[in-house]
Amino acid sequence: MEISILLAEQILAMFLTMAVGFAVVRIGLFKTEDSRIISNMVVYICNPCVVVHAFQIELTDDKIRGLLIAIEMSVIVHIVLIAGTAALSKVFHFNSIEKASIIYTNAGYLVIPLVSAVLGEEWVFYTTAFILVQTVLMWTHGVKLIGQEKDMNIRKIITNPNVIAMLTGIVLFALEIRLPSVIDSCVSGFGDMISPASMMVIGMVIGDVDLKWVFGQKRPYLICLIRLIVFPVIAAVSFAGLERMGIHKDAEYILMIVLIATAAPAAAMVTQLSQIYKKDSKYASVINVMSVVFCIVTMPVMVLLYEMMIGLMIG
Repeated sequence: MEISILLAEQILAMFLTMAVGFAVVRIGLFKTEDSRIISNMVVYICNPCVVVHAFQIELTDDKIRGLLIAIEMSVIVHIVLIAGTAALSKVFHFNSIEKASIIYTNAGYLVIPLVSAVLGEEWVFYTTAFILVQTVLMWTHGVKLIGQEKDMNIRKIITNPNVIAMLTGIVLFALEIRLPSVIDSCVSGFGDMISPASMMVIGMVIGDVDLKWVFGQKRPYLICLIRLIVFPVIAAVSFAGLERMGIHKDAEYILMIVLIATAAPAAAMVTQLSQIYKKDSKYASVINVMSVVFCIVTMPVMVLLYEMMIGLMIG
């Protein structure tokens, strides 16, 4: 209960930051296009700094086993999302944008700052598992889904700043290399900027969007229901059962981190890929905006469900 309340408070705080980004565009201080500068800073500086700093911890068997569990669960989650979406598509006839919006989440933008604020910076280490799995799938399965490309874009995977940061962090972690205090302070400082900067970007992006028109669309409600409730509920119940099996001493929080990533809103990258491949990027942005707004309520509820299920199983 306590963590779900902390999560709700943190999401609300982040929403207020998003509201500031929305307001500065609405009153004309900035333009939506200006958000690209901040977005690039988040993607190429803040996110990698958070990831590298997350690996500046003591190398232990527990940490390695915990990371492997997080990777394994992240792979299983994505298999369920891909297979489940394909099955549901036979009933609801999803287009490629809808499928990608259900499968891929805004884990990078939202989950890292949330986990850092709610559980502590040392737990960001485990968020890298989900982001790594999703990055590989996004530039293989996701690109094929949206752009109908046949070949895997290995270059996009290797040059992704998050992947580079993870590989750098893993090398430092494995060799037990500590960054000099001055560099560590600089890296940590950029990392601290990720939450307000990323939420400002989201707010600025929707600053010139007609929200009345967005919420007047009917089909995105179905996509948000599946993305934010159906699959996260399955994950919450499954992870609660898995936690009781004693797979790791920190299983409760490791699985919670994967759950938070699973329950996050639709990935902003879906909109960007839609623009690149000349698909309906406006429709993709509608789903993204709607899911961001709804996740303020749904994400804490999913964590609360997870905690309640664990409590019931203990009882």
